[in-house]
Amino acid sequence: MGYEPKHFMVWAEIPVTDMDRAVAFYARVTGAKLTIDETGPNPMAMFKPADPEEGVAGHIYPGTPAKEGEGPTIHLAAQGTLDEVVARVWDAGGQVVSEPIAIPAGRFIYCKDPFGNSIGFFEAAA
Repeated sequence: MGYEPKHFMVWAEIPVTDMDRAVAFYARVTGAKLTIDETGPNPMAMFKPADPEEGVAGHIYPGTPAKEGEGPTIHLAAQGTLDEVVARVWDAGGQVVSEPIAIPAGRFIYCKDPFGNSIGFFEAAA
């Protein structure tokens, strides 16, 4: 019998080269209330405090994004419709690199944040 946690993903890290700019981008696009926390060994901005019972946490931290075509794509939820998210991505300095893609659970888009990270934004089916 193998290990079967409620969630296999524990947290996700998004490396950025400018924390203030990243907080502004992700707060604008997602609607999250992000602030920079400097109490640990590295500054970070949390999307949600880690609670294994509630799901996956994520944060932004100072680092070097992967080269284009390399590295993972992290998919995030955001306030509003996917069309509203598309507009906010462009307005906040990111790029939308796909049309909406439908899946049974909803639909999503692929984007790049201002640092070149591959990011997906997801809208759940109604």
